[in-house]
Amino acid sequence: MRQQIKQVGIMGGTFDPIHCGHLLAAEQAREQAGLDEVWFMPTHVPPHKKRESLTLAHHRLQMVQLAVSDHEVFRVTDVEFAREGPSYTYDTMVQLVRQFPDCRFSFIMGGDMVKILPKWYQYQELIHMVRFIGLARPGTELDLKSSEDVTFVEMPVWDISSTMVREKAATRKSIRYLVPDAVERYIKENRIYETFG
Repeated sequence: MRQQIKQVGIMGGTFDPIHCGHLLAAEQAREQAGLDEVWFMPTHVPPHKKRESLTLAHHRLQMVQLAVSDHEVFRVTDVEFAREGPSYTYDTMVQLVRQFPDCRFSFIMGGDMVKILPKWYQYQELIHMVRFIGLARPGTELDLKSSEDVTFVEMPVWDISSTMVREKAATRKSIRYLVPDAVERYIKENRIYETFG
């Protein structure tokens, strides 16, 4: 008997830290795009960010694990942590497609990333390997040429960012309801963002 193909959304990011906006985005993508699971994939060495400005990888991974631990179809993959060098989506997806032949992968991305999608490393090969899901906020203007390979899902307006969370944590302001409770405790216990800024 042939195994049913599982629809899996991949949500990549530095998650420094993961916040409730990431979780809401994943849930909206799961529901609107018909995904069976969403795998959160913390980036080890993002090609577009300075490495020295990132929180240690094991802290970022632990915060993601804490954030999704009570969701029945959210998972965490540390696939990018095993490789040296920049974490290119193409290399990661080649590995995941080989490793999980019973899964059809979709890559979840912010609507703002859609316009630069054609500039991604190995973009032409990537669009044949995965489906792209773009998170569209109300009023977002879409670049139709760049977005022809993207399925859009609607997102509510949610003005929260990892930078905001880091700044608040550094100045000892409340981050409650911006991050899951377990992540807030972890940040405080490990004094992660005390020297941010």
